Amino acid sequence: MAVSTIKSPISQNTPKPTQTSTVKTTTVKKTIPKQTTSKTANSLAKNEVPGISQEVIFELSDDINNMLSFAVYNGLTVNTEVNPLIQNSNVDDLINAHNLLCKNVAPATPKSIVYTKKLYEKGSKKAIFNKLPLLRNLMILSLLFLVAFIATGQSSLVDNDSLKKGVMNNSGASLILNLSYLGAVAGLGVLFYLLKEVSTSLKRGTLVPEDSIAYMSQILLGIMAGLIMSEILGPYIVDPNSNVSMFNKSVLALIGVFSSDAIFSILQGVINKIKSIFIAPTNSSTI
Repeated sequence: MAVSTIKSPISQNTPKPTQTSTVKTTTVKKTIPKQTTSKTANSLAKNEVPGISQEVIFELSDDINNMLSFAVYNGLTVNTEVNPLIQNSNVDDLINAHNLLCKNVAPATPKSIVYTKKLYEKGSKKAIFNKLPLLRNLMILSLLFLVAFIATGQSSLVDNDSLKKGVMNNSGASLILNLSYLGAVAGLGVLFYLLKEVSTSLKRGTLVPEDSIAYMSQILLGIMAGLIMSEILGPYIVDPNSNVSMFNKSVLALIGVFSSDAIFSILQGVINKIKSIFIAPTNSSTI
């Protein structure tokens, strides 16, 4: 009897092979409109291009307003062409208006107008000496030089004979008192000039902050010029017929204050002549 072999089918419980599914991720690109990109590019280009800043335009308008108020307050004539230029916000018009007003308020400048305005605003509740520190300091120095002039002039060691001796023939306390007397005379002369100039600057509105430094240097230059004129150049200012000095040393010290530029030119000319002796002029030869 033949045995029949039956092939058993594959059981359904056996697990099926897992299929790997790959998911493709697509990146979405955001498209920026051309109009927005062009606007940002233009704004960046405007920032990079050099030009007049907004601060300078504000300064121009402030200077124009200050000059207008100064001209109206002091009764100065203002060019009527300024009005249509100010109403426009164009930079060219503001510059033209600024130039016209600078001519109308001259010799005052926008800087001097702002400085004097600040002085009056800060010192509205102060005494007259505290409103203008420069004027106060000059008056104090003038009083000190006046006291020194009187004190040294009262000494018996200071007279015309001791002044004629000069630095070379004098010594000790007499020399110190004589030089102090000449320095006090020179100081009074330079302060006489500076006080007059400050009062004129206040009337015209031409006072600037740098004047406080310039006036201090002018005081030192005036004293040195007075001493140079009286002690160094004084012996050479004599009458050739009588061999007598044509000016007193006190007068020379006072004159030297107002001739500091002339003394500087004389000394500079002497130095140039000495240089020409030792230094040969260089002739540039062209090939």
